[in-house]
Amino acid sequence: MPQRDPLREQIIAQYDAMSPQLQQAARYVLEHPDEVALVSMRELARHAAVQPATMTRLAKFLGKQGYDDIREHYVAALRRGSDGFAAKVRQRNEGARASANGNIAAHMLHGLSAQITRLCEPDSLQRLEAIANTLKSARKVYVLGLRSCHSVAWHFHYVMSLLGERSVHLDGPAGTGGDALIRATPEDALLVVSVKPYAVATLELTQLAKDKGLTILSITDSEVSPLVGMSKQTIFCPTESDSFFHTLTPALAISEVLCTLLAEDDRSQALDALQRADEHFLSLNTYASAIPRRE
Repeated sequence: MPQRDPLREQIIAQYDAMSPQLQQAARYVLEHPDEVALVSMRELARHAAVQPATMTRLAKFLGKQGYDDIREHYVAALRRGSDGFAAKVRQRNEGARASANGNIAAHMLHGLSAQITRLCEPDSLQRLEAIANTLKSARKVYVLGLRSCHSVAWHFHYVMSLLGERSVHLDGPAGTGGDALIRATPEDALLVVSVKPYAVATLELTQLAKDKGLTILSITDSEVSPLVGMSKQTIFCPTESDSFFHTLTPALAISEVLCTLLAEDDRSQALDALQRADEHFLSLNTYASAIPRRE
């Protein structure tokens, strides 16, 4: 089991009481602990897009004498991990970057590989199992993901629709996406996908579902995501990327694993449903059965 980090827990517990600027600094500290240990306060503030004085105010808010107390905490944590698994992962990633010789594609793919590997840690696996168990017992599973997260929600819903009729995608033309919640009951669950910047409509629909008594399950990017407080269960997906845009690959991987866990819960029923789907697609001539050869 991972070691407890009292400072991290304190930041998360007091996050909602912080000003927007302090929240921005605190979130960066949570998401880049190694960087806190390795770079100057000014450089860290620049990366977090806040003033250096904000880092000092954050330390004072947390009851510290100054920013150096925060930095020393993460320096000590980095030392403790210097001979462990985390250090080996960092070394492997650094070697991969060095061998890439500036190749952006290689950098991104190595980064994605490391992010997927992190999802195999015990905490993430326990969260996956817990969410899957809750989804198994739900009467209906409503699925929500807007803007960039739409693709993850849609993929989960599409796969689940092949297995039966329990999945309801909260998506529709002319702003009708939330209308399906009219028939939702406390026996149902909502699986919501959202990462920073969080779409206002996602948060509003999630709150509506919670008010109707649905069990909220979320795939999101941080312990300080606004979805955490609304959710019974949450799994976290990293989103850091060498691109100008956040990555959704880990979130998509989570959705695929959840679909598989649900299918394996009743394998014979899943196979029957997939057989009916195959026959339906065949009757529609949906997919090419063979690629014609050119003479």
